[in-house]
Amino acid sequence: MSIQPEERLAATLARLILDPAAPPARHIAVGAASPIPAAACWLLRKQGHPVRLSLLHKRSGNPFTEGSRELFDLTGQGRIDLFFLGGGQIDGQANINLVGTGEWPGTGVRFPGSFGSAFMYFMTPRTILFREEHSPRVLVQRVDNVSAPGVSPPGVFRRGTAQALVTGRCVFRFHPDRARFALESVHPGESVQSIRAATGFDFDVADAVPETPDPTDAELALLRGPVCDEMLETYPEFCARVFGRKQAA
Repeated sequence: MSIQPEERLAATLARLILDPAAPPARHIAVGAASPIPAAACWLLRKQGHPVRLSLLHKRSGNPFTEGSRELFDLTGQGRIDLFFLGGGQIDGQANINLVGTGEWPGTGVRFPGSFGSAFMYFMTPRTILFREEHSPRVLVQRVDNVSAPGVSPPGVFRRGTAQALVTGRCVFRFHPDRARFALESVHPGESVQSIRAATGFDFDVADAVPETPDPTDAELALLRGPVCDEMLETYPEFCARVFGRKQAA
């Protein structure tokens, strides 16, 4: 079985979580409809890393009795270390738009809504931005509406910013000191030129940009076995499509 794009993304996210240059991720929260970040987190657990997961899409996967309100309380207390965020639009300053396109209130294309994105972005030490689609309509020069800002003016309290942006084409590292992304790696089949053509914002590029590593055989075995076992009930379509596994009748 060849490596699936989703498997590469899950392994890439797992490595970013373990980045020794970043603050440790002891407690990670994963929102609803996030099977690839969930797979990345389960991969870490199955590798033996002592990571606590709060999977918001699964009642038995988190300790909360009142759902998101308790998640926000925990985050405000500094007890969530890493969260994943996406956006209908993401720009070169790591601003995200979950409202919609066009003038406020986003009456063009409607997105699902900001919900707690701004709070989580400000109060979580590490945020990994994730969006499979990598196109100029998603990665824009400037978002139409700012649901959550990538950086804040001096004197505004926030615990952290984006660590990286992972897409279906590449990995960008975010540098909050200059509010810019730098291209960290390109997925197989991509190049600096193809990434520039598909990206609506400018970004920094080193002299040599490596290819995103494939998952190792050990990582693939865990993803297709124990990780899939954990995800089958909640993400049956994802497991069938990516891992070729279906729930027993």
